[in-house]
Amino acid sequence: MAMNVGSADGDEDELNSTINTTPLVDVMLVLLIIFLITIPVVTKTVPVELPKETNVPTQTKPENINISVDKEGNIYWNERAVPDSASLLERMKEVAVKDPQPEVHIRGDANTRYESVGRVVFICQRAGIAKIGFITEPPPRG
Repeated sequence: MAMNVGSADGDEDELNSTINTTPLVDVMLVLLIIFLITIPVVTKTVPVELPKETNVPTQTKPENINISVDKEGNIYWNERAVPDSASLLERMKEVAVKDPQPEVHIRGDANTRYESVGRVVFICQRAGIAKIGFITEPPPRG
């Protein structure tokens, strides 16, 4: 038994290893036409009014209370040192009953612990202060 491997003179066709791109182009054109037809239907615009940003500087009223906390955790009431948390609570209770109630502005040092500022906020809450704000400095420009 013999096996026929091929002719020695090379009459057979060679193997074609290229991809036929005609069906690929046909499919891509059909998809392009479908997308061109459906995209205008899908895009609907909804009128939306975006909020305007306004940066209003703080208007310090004489009745506002400025509390400062330095990096050691010392508390200052309008630039006067407060000896301890109990005396701060008593002063806050006196202020909380006024009508209208003043705002408390808390200013913390950049190196202070969050615990110190949190303690002041907790004292304000215990005293019944309704408006508490934080005073920050904007970062330098340039």
